[in-house]
Amino acid sequence: METSLAVGRGSTDCVEKIFGRARGVVIGVIHCPAFPGAPRYRDMSAAALYETALADALAYARGGVDGLIVENHGDIPFSKPEDIGHETSAFMAVTADRIARETGLPIGINVLANAAMAALAIAAASNAAFVRVNQWANAYIANEGLIEGAAASALRYRARLRATGVRVFADAHVKHGAHAIVADRSLEELVRDVEFFDADAIIATGQRTGDAASPDYLKQIRAATTLPLLIGSGCTEHNISEILSIVDGVIVASSLKAGGQWWNPVDEAKVRTFMRAAR
Repeated sequence: METSLAVGRGSTDCVEKIFGRARGVVIGVIHCPAFPGAPRYRDMSAAALYETALADALAYARGGVDGLIVENHGDIPFSKPEDIGHETSAFMAVTADRIARETGLPIGINVLANAAMAALAIAAASNAAFVRVNQWANAYIANEGLIEGAAASALRYRARLRATGVRVFADAHVKHGAHAIVADRSLEELVRDVEFFDADAIIATGQRTGDAASPDYLKQIRAATTLPLLIGSGCTEHNISEILSIVDGVIVASSLKAGGQWWNPVDEAKVRTFMRAAR
């Protein structure tokens, strides 16, 4: 019988397998416009929705990033997983497929808020390499209310889809929320919980979108896991060198947008400048 002393069964080389490099990986986030059914949707045609997301993807690709995440960030305020309509999955699957075909880059899927099974379905339909799940283990109080860890249901659903090749990038101590429910447990133990529940990579963040995490905080998380570690907020051309001395990769968006605002288009010149600093 196979035995192992490892905490979990996540893939310690998944970043290298997906992106072709083990360290210094840069992943750009496509903040899709509001999809039909979301409060901020303003009758944009399906073609216009796809073209808007694709324009950002191509700017990232021309700027030299290693991969992309397709995210429904325009769907503010975000719903809990059970309240997300099928239309979101449908539009995101088409968006992701077009981006993958046009850019040739590895892509990931993030469906907010914490809709791991929807993300896996979209990933399977669009041949995405990974999903991002903000709360994989335990629970916390988010802007949307109580959000519980998705690992048990999501991994069973992935198995039913025969999509075990889709990797899970999971946040530890995720932004935009309070962790009072698990405040009696250390940050290191919370990170180990994510690894124990078979995530393939760990994502650290600051307190909110665009907020940088401190080097000491990143070092705490780095010391607690054997999995690849990425940072998911607050990366700029000015701090990227220090950040990449600690983590294996970065997920970046706001600092590469026009005016530094997440809702604006990607600025290709900013992407090129960022990539020069990252390399």
